Amino acid sequence: MTIDHEGPVPLYRQLADLLRTKIADGTLPPNRPIPTEQRLMHEHEVGRDTVRKAIGILREEGFVIAIQGRGTFVAPRENSLEQS
Repeated sequence: MTIDHEGPVPLYRQLADLLRTKIADGTLPPNRPIPTEQRLMHEHEVGRDTVRKAIGILREEGFVIAIQGRGTFVAPRENSLEQS
């Protein structure tokens, strides 16, 4: 899955979907950090606000947790919505 810069779906939604898929398929395992903002910006050619909005969506959905001074991590399985 890639980001479609010309499509109708907002970039932050596409990025959130992409990260959610990687969490669901285990590419981004529980209790491990997600890529940094800088890396996501570079890999997907998006701005910082786009990355932050995408991560905000995943945080609200319970897929990731932010730890001050440490970064953003994939939430343990029992906290993610896929267990609902």
